[in-house]
Amino acid sequence: MRFCVTTPYLAAVALACYTCGAIAASDYPTRPVRMIVAFAPGGGSDTASRIVAQQLSGRLGQTVVVENRGGAGGTLGHDVGAKATPDGYTLMWTSIGPIAVAPSLYKKLPYEPMRDFTPITFTADSFNALVVHAGVPAKSVKELIALAKSQPDKLSYGSSGNGGAGHLSGELFKQMAGISMVHVPYKGGGPAMLDLLGGRIDAIFATLATALPNIHSGKIRGLAVTTVKRAPMLPEVPTIAEAGLPGYEANNWYGLLAPAGTPKPIIAELNREMIEALSMREVYDAFFRQGMLPHTSTPEAFGTYIRSETKKWGDLIRHVGIHAG
Repeated sequence: MRFCVTTPYLAAVALACYTCGAIAASDYPTRPVRMIVAFAPGGGSDTASRIVAQQLSGRLGQTVVVENRGGAGGTLGHDVGAKATPDGYTLMWTSIGPIAVAPSLYKKLPYEPMRDFTPITFTADSFNALVVHAGVPAKSVKELIALAKSQPDKLSYGSSGNGGAGHLSGELFKQMAGISMVHVPYKGGGPAMLDLLGGRIDAIFATLATALPNIHSGKIRGLAVTTVKRAPMLPEVPTIAEAGLPGYEANNWYGLLAPAGTPKPIIAELNREMIEALSMREVYDAFFRQGMLPHTSTPEAFGTYIRSETKKWGDLIRHVGIHAG
């Protein structure tokens, strides 16, 4: 016997689904929530996520457990998050690389960012700075560009690896300045900074958490920050746009996602609670010490930004010809 689905039946199902979602949101959460971080413990993503998880735990009344799933530039962890049950009990701490850069960097990606995830909010902006070894005869961005033009492929810059924020910041800088510098990839920002301090490379686009102590000691020189606004923890240093390349911006941002299909009332609740958590003074101070600032938004605005970043860095990656696998 064929079953005929009538319009009243569909309306009843829709009402039941909406009601279930509303009930789920009103009861949510009733057990611990896991927050997947796609990188190893101790890095910028891990540190920032744990600051937020502690505050969010208090606001939700349930423990938010950070679960590190590192590997393949953050894509392994995001694959786990994309395949998780969309019930609000798995959240994905994301960053520019795995969500906006990876789709163009990798030939095959096990997830599709805008299909498999629902945006919740921005969480932080992480400031990076163009820093050079103290022995490099350039005290400004303009002087560095002039030096590079006079010595093509003689200057080098290091990064935490191919396709990372530091690498892409450097490639964007080279493209906009019309210069040629040698990229030296490392297995992390720490080893790159050690070689900069040792004078084995000339420059890095480094996180402020890594760069600040060495800038203050005089071992390296901070020429400019990569963001559109100056970093409040280094106010005397201009932006790259101010210092000679108008329009330059490379923001190393973080955000929070949920698996696609997570009920909208739960997304709305998480957005509200995250905005409150990120407004806490202790969060601001903890982020500030790491060279970051809290940043919040609506889910829709965060989704729009992810799409714009995906296009921006995708265009650059295709132009330069960067591949990661």
